[in-house]
Amino acid sequence: MTLHFTKMNGAGNDFVVLDNRDLKLRLTTAQIARLCDRHRGVGADGVILVQPCASGKADFSWGFFNSDGSVAEMCGNGARCFARFVQKLGWQEPQVTFETLAGVIRAEYHGELVKLGMSAPHSARLRERVETSRGALEVSSINTGVPHAILFVEEADKAMVGPLGRELRFHDHFKPKGTNVNFVQPLDAHTIRVRTYERGVEGETLACGTGVCASAIISRLAGKAEPPVKVRVQGGDTLEVDFKVVGSDVREVKLQGPADFVFEGTVQL
Repeated sequence: MTLHFTKMNGAGNDFVVLDNRDLKLRLTTAQIARLCDRHRGVGADGVILVQPCASGKADFSWGFFNSDGSVAEMCGNGARCFARFVQKLGWQEPQVTFETLAGVIRAEYHGELVKLGMSAPHSARLRERVETSRGALEVSSINTGVPHAILFVEEADKAMVGPLGRELRFHDHFKPKGTNVNFVQPLDAHTIRVRTYERGVEGETLACGTGVCASAIISRLAGKAEPPVKVRVQGGDTLEVDFKVVGSDVREVKLQGPADFVFEGTVQL
């Protein structure tokens, strides 16, 4: 099978994006993993499919898969790429909506930047004690479309993202589905630095949109930052997260950042 694809990235989080509006494309887990393989395939953190919305609740729907072929509910950086890609397909409205497993996402175009209206976060838990091989750690968590754990650190550049991220990702505390893990360094009242170990990629990525949102929200709830929060990610970009806190509820979460085209091509599967 020959596939025409577009390679995109959102703040360094990279994706293979495919037009599946005719619903003829049905990829297996193995094929998705091969596409994402950086030695034997195109290379990406995930695969995104643009599809019609059968429910009628949005303009489009998406299929989103991690690099290991597993299905993911939501990805903020991938969502911005999705929005830019449908423009390439001929979409000319100032905004677009698309259905994900985490709900309907609304994207607004601001030049080459995209602002997303994210799904409502839930299940926030602050400062829980988690026993690890490095002793007891204070870990917070929240679901921003997918589950995220947040660990505040003094220096993000020195954080053990690989080994400790992997341990927390599979920790009994976050079973059965596991979690993504964010190492967060507060810089000032409106700025944080974040490094993320991503579930499904099983390693550090240059950025994670839902992780950026989770880190900004938990930083606010923990009294370490105020919205709008600028978030510096490992890829060098700065994303912005804005939201409102009403009582114990976090509402109107918006994520703004870049979504860039890298190249197009064909690949044999």
